[in-house]
Amino acid sequence: MRSVERVAIPENGLSPIVPFHIKRYVVMITRLLTAGSLGLAGLALWLFAVPAPVPPPPPPPIPVVPIHQPAPAPIPLPPPSPDEPRPVPAFIHRGLDWLAAAQLENGGWGAGSHAHQEITDPQAVVADPATTAFAAMALLRTGSTPASGPYREHVLKAVRFLVEQVEAHPIGHPNITDLTGTQPQSKLGQNIDVSMTAQFLTQVLPHLGGDAVLAGRAQRALGICLNKLSATQAADGSWNDQGGWAAVLQSAMANNAFEMAQEAGMDVDEEALEKSRRYQRSNVDAETGAVRTESAAGISLYSIASNQRATAKDAQEVRQAMEDAKQRGDLAPSAAPSAQSLEQLGYTADKAKELEDAYRQNEATKAMLNDDAVLQGFGNNGGEEFLSYMMTSESLAKSGGEDWSVWYQKMFERLSAVQNGDGSWSGHHCITSPVFCTAAVIMTMLAKNEKLKVKS
Repeated sequence: MRSVERVAIPENGLSPIVPFHIKRYVVMITRLLTAGSLGLAGLALWLFAVPAPVPPPPPPPIPVVPIHQPAPAPIPLPPPSPDEPRPVPAFIHRGLDWLAAAQLENGGWGAGSHAHQEITDPQAVVADPATTAFAAMALLRTGSTPASGPYREHVLKAVRFLVEQVEAHPIGHPNITDLTGTQPQSKLGQNIDVSMTAQFLTQVLPHLGGDAVLAGRAQRALGICLNKLSATQAADGSWNDQGGWAAVLQSAMANNAFEMAQEAGMDVDEEALEKSRRYQRSNVDAETGAVRTESAAGISLYSIASNQRATAKDAQEVRQAMEDAKQRGDLAPSAAPSAQSLEQLGYTADKAKELEDAYRQNEATKAMLNDDAVLQGFGNNGGEEFLSYMMTSESLAKSGGEDWSVWYQKMFERLSAVQNGDGSWSGHHCITSPVFCTAAVIMTMLAKNEKLKVKS
């Protein structure tokens, strides 16, 4: 048997014994089929492929605001009735929050020392009675009391702090603190702690009914403060001999303390109050417009504001008496406020003359305070300027009317423009303390709330 020779099959799968022309056709067909299959695959990919996502258009450019662009001016509030309290402006809300946060753990606030005015951190100073009472009075004007309101805890802690300060010092001691050299003492006078504390205790006392023990302690402390003021008053009716760069302002605060206590029904030294009023009236001559400034550091604003605040009660009594008499027909509609008119209404000759003088001085100082040069005070803002604005607000708020509306708008614009970025205010001379200055600004803007609070 013959053996069969095995022939290797090439990779193209064709036997070498296949004729050449057939091989060529087979190769061509194979290549065509391969190319066709690749073409169909490409077509399928082209037909069924998912399109790539279209990128979104670029966002519009964000306008760049220069960092030096000034803040927009505050929008003036719509004028409410002149005799109604204003809503609390937004910039005052910021000041209130800053002031509340500045309270120290012991319940007090501090202005710092005159020797270290560079220390402005409210948590880095020692609490003093004057600044504590001043700050707490600012919170009271929001309607907060030791029993209610957003700042009730702050007010209650301040009451306890001040009562303890009074109780810690002998009754015969002229002051209620051992601290010396504080900013309020150095610039206003050593007795400013007593005056401010008496004012605050007078205002907060009606709201302590829920704590009979604390109310009793506060009432006793108030009596001690009023007695200290009587004992330290100078022969001319002032407290200027207690030192202070602008002592007329300390005398004004003592006068306010007596007046507030009297209006609240407390027994006060009537002779001391009358002497104090006479002293304040002596600082302004309504006839000539002359202003005494020897106890006001040469700054007419301090004397004018003190005089206006001290004559506000009597001036308002004249206005009210005249208005009531005209409505009853007891005086002619054209009758002017004068001693003669007041005598017709039953006042004694001496009292009528005293009231007429107070009224004329109050009107004269009101006109003076329309002068921006007077409002400049020392030339830039210090705690003394803010305190003077506060006294003027309290005076004009008593009478209300157009004078109060004009003053309020002027203060709104002036004070909102100089507020610090953190919500506080600072002085640029003498009393620089942000706590003291912030409290003064708040009370300036909320002066109309004082009557509601005291009478509630």
